[in-house]
Amino acid sequence: MTMDDGGRTSHDGGRDPGQPIQIPATAHAMSRRTLAPGSIHLGVSKEIAPTLCDFGIDPDPLIHEAGLDPRLFQDGTSVVAFTALARLYTLCVARTRCPHFGLLVGQRATILSLDLIGRLMQHSETVGAALNSLVSNLSVQDRVVVASLTMADDVAMLTYAAYQPDGASAEHITEAALAVSVNAMRTLCGADWRPTEVLMPRTAPADIGSYRRHFRAPVRFNQEGATLVFPTTDLKRKVAGADPLLRAMLEEQIRRLRGNATSEFPDDIRRLLRTRIMKRRCSASDMADLLAMHRRTLSRRLRDSGSGYRTIANEIRFEIARQLLVNTDVPLGEIAAALGYSEASAFTRAFRRWSGQTPTAWRSDGRPG
Repeated sequence: MTMDDGGRTSHDGGRDPGQPIQIPATAHAMSRRTLAPGSIHLGVSKEIAPTLCDFGIDPDPLIHEAGLDPRLFQDGTSVVAFTALARLYTLCVARTRCPHFGLLVGQRATILSLDLIGRLMQHSETVGAALNSLVSNLSVQDRVVVASLTMADDVAMLTYAAYQPDGASAEHITEAALAVSVNAMRTLCGADWRPTEVLMPRTAPADIGSYRRHFRAPVRFNQEGATLVFPTTDLKRKVAGADPLLRAMLEEQIRRLRGNATSEFPDDIRRLLRTRIMKRRCSASDMADLLAMHRRTLSRRLRDSGSGYRTIANEIRFEIARQLLVNTDVPLGEIAAALGYSEASAFTRAFRRWSGQTPTAWRSDGRPG
């Protein structure tokens, strides 16, 4: 992707008819890998190293301290454990004293930082199809963060959330995802594109100028999710330079990746619950209907994996509650309602069972998880 003299973004969609169509070599390498739950391709986070350099900090010692090999950051398809990557973000925020470090990482990234999925987005017929490709296929490259695209009346919402237990520093990773998503939308829609507003599940920093400069839109903090809000009319925009033949080849490559993956059923349930538990009814029967299987089949498959539906649902509720308690000032009553509790006292009892503490005590202690 390059910038022309007028500052407009162009990409590889305008293929020379005389040139052969090529699938990136990294796609073939990816097809030999099985991405385990809790693993993630570096992707956007590859930009951690140059972002640290912008602060005059040698990235290698911090990367080593997080338990990672700096050589991994030479390739966005490198697979790392979420726990190590989250630890690295925590170290980076502390060393740079920059609370919006994730934003800086994401704004350096481009649609091609999303690798195979980013290329498929570039060659989708419409912006809506591109975003659906992102949402549907993100698990091929990321078993930590889940994306969802929802519409209400004339408003579209692209939301990111971490669904793995112990999601320390998840807010920095989802913040980076929002930042690169804006860059991706500007590649698809034009450099002047901006969302209607941006929702952040964190307290407002002292200086919000960096957010306003990148998003060019109102930013609302202390929200329940990390979300880009924009008009549904944007979904109908045609993607300039999209190549149908290349799109078909990329879709086939992703189908192979999905077919080769040895997905763990409880992890699939966690992903689905994370995007739905705060918005929709999510009983075991509802989830079975969504997966087009009988309720008893769902229970049996989870039991065979050593899990239960209620246990997984409570794990997700606990993770969401911890993130909101530590990273935001959202009142307890609103957190309780968002998680489906009829009153704050019921939420408090459940949280005490999960953690041994009340939500108020957890928030005051500021524990990361």
